[in-house]
Amino acid sequence: MMATWRKTKLVDVAAKKRWALNGGPFGSKLSRKHYSESGVPVIRGTNLSGSYGFSYDDFVYVSEEKADELRANNAHPGDLIFTQRGTIGQVGMIPLNSPISRFVISQSQMKLTPAQDQVDVFFLYYFFSAADTVLAIQNLAFAAGVPHINLDILRNFEVPVPPIPIQRRIAGILSAYDELIENSQRRIKILEAMARALYREWFVHFRFPGHESGLRVQSPLGEIPQGWEVGRLDDVLVLQRGFDLPKADRSGGDVPIYAATGVTGFHNEAKVKAPGVVTGRSGTIGEVVYVQEDFWPLNTALWAKGFPKAEPLYAYYLLSSIDLRQFNSGAAVPTLNRNNVHCLNVIIPPRPLQKQFQEIAGAMLKQSRVLALQIQNLRRTRDLLLPRLLSGQIDVETLAA
Repeated sequence: MMATWRKTKLVDVAAKKRWALNGGPFGSKLSRKHYSESGVPVIRGTNLSGSYGFSYDDFVYVSEEKADELRANNAHPGDLIFTQRGTIGQVGMIPLNSPISRFVISQSQMKLTPAQDQVDVFFLYYFFSAADTVLAIQNLAFAAGVPHINLDILRNFEVPVPPIPIQRRIAGILSAYDELIENSQRRIKILEAMARALYREWFVHFRFPGHESGLRVQSPLGEIPQGWEVGRLDDVLVLQRGFDLPKADRSGGDVPIYAATGVTGFHNEAKVKAPGVVTGRSGTIGEVVYVQEDFWPLNTALWAKGFPKAEPLYAYYLLSSIDLRQFNSGAAVPTLNRNNVHCLNVIIPPRPLQKQFQEIAGAMLKQSRVLALQIQNLRRTRDLLLPRLLSGQIDVETLAA
């Protein structure tokens, strides 16, 4: 650590005002019965995710009057929010430019209003999001029952306090990576939404190129464009159970291993060539994934071993449109029997139209995949830099601005 850096307790960098470092409402002061359809948002563990550990999704609310009553537990833009019980180590920063000026923290949260003349809130956020800091806090948690920490632990937790200009320089370097990641994530969402919208436009609403001059004919599934047909799902894709691969046998290469819940590890050998379609067979069912690199599907997954009358992307979106959870055949563990879905009646568009869709939508998803790989590299670089910057191993004063 640099000679000009000091360490101090977190309570010493809290703003010099009442309730600057405080926990959530005590006891029954806040419960489900106080939630309303609108008002002041309540920050819960589900909101400590996303950019800078803060998400506006899935808010519950309390009335303005209840928020006033809980003013000691109010939080505002620029405050840090910590998890007190459950997922210990979670931290989020309420954005400085938040369109919402007041929040209430739940019973499972604690909040800090930093002293702006001592610490940069972004620097403090990065310190508490670092893996070493998270582990240190987790090691202080009470293990009986649900893991938890109390306000006293947080008050006395030591934090590094470099000079403010150095804090801001460190935060600026790390923020640049997070901004690139966030921009790429937004682009991925747009590309994926565009591809899905194109599928609906062509194959659900039948507004495909040249549809204006086409006729409609009756079918077992209602009116469909002339030249299209109704077949079984296994005419579109044939699902096959995945392959066993014990954890002890996984090499940790660059081939993704897909389980029912998605990627669960990596190996040095692929069982299936891309592109592929994977869905859950046991444990978790309903999610469908389009895979753009060679992969290994585990035995808890089903993968498409063939597309007799379809292109992979049409098969993917078609399977995604089916509520597979309704075909659960497991008494205790959710299970999908492929034979129960293979016989479903589905619409099969002409192959040339599917190929055209594969080319257009496929290009969108390829770009989405490139961005996802860039995000992985950015995160890896940021995570390597983060502890070295926070410990003073990298002297930011010598770096070019």
